[in-house]
Order: sequence, then structure tokens, then C-alpha cells
Amino acid sequence: MGRLMAIDYGSKRVGLAVSDTQRIIATSLTTVETKKIFEFLDDYLKKEEVDEFVVGLAKQMDNTLSESSVYIEPFVLELAKKYPDKKIVRIDERFTSKIASRAILDSGARKKQRQNKALVDTVSAVIILQSYMN
Repeated sequence: MGRLMAIDYGSKRVGLAVSDTQRIIATSLTTVETKKIFEFLDDYLKKEEVDEFVVGLAKQMDNTLSESSVYIEPFVLELAKKYPDKKIVRIDERFTSKIASRAILDSGARKKQRQNKALVDTVSAVIILQSYMN
């Protein structure tokens, strides 16, 4: 059984998380510049088996798509075209950045670490993946 990979896609960075092979625990993988995401995925998929991509679905409080969906949706279409053998699941990502920031704060991280947006992106991806696996 292959891993699950969560993708928290942003205009500047992409936060990534993966499951273990048993699909029990989500762990942060890395943050990649948005323009290098497919290069990273190509390299990663050569080394690891991934069955599904779990991509955040950006919604507003009224359940309509948020402004960021303008660049997320084209990415998801390209992802499906590039990896047609992989299932793509969309998960509501509302509040994941706030939850991630709170988790980082609660972990005792220093102010500089808490302000690291790349860290927030990877923790957000972990939250997206863990919520899907639950």
C-alpha cells in the first residue's frame, strides 16, 4: 500500500505532508517553492510509492470558493493530468493555517519559528492529511 500525500498549495510555497505506509500517522515532509512543485513531486515519486494526493480545498465561511482557488484549481488540473494513476481527494482547508499556528505556539516554539510561514504550511499539510485519515 502506498502513502498518502497532502498538498497545501499556496501562491509562493507548497506545504507537503505524507502518511506512513500503514496510513496511520501524518508527518510533515517539506515546503517547496510553488514553481518547483512538479520537479519535487517527480523526484519524490521515483523514490516513494504514493497512491493518493490530498489537496486542500480553499473555501470561505459561506462555503463558496476562496480567492486562492484561482491558482489552486489550475494546479489540481495539472496534477491530475501529470499523474493520471493517482487519486486526488479534496479536503476543506478552512482554519488549517490558524490551527497550525496555534499548534506551533503550543509546542513552545520561539517567536522566530512561529513567524516561519514555511513551517505553518507544512503543519497545515499535516493537519489536512490527518483529518482525511481520521
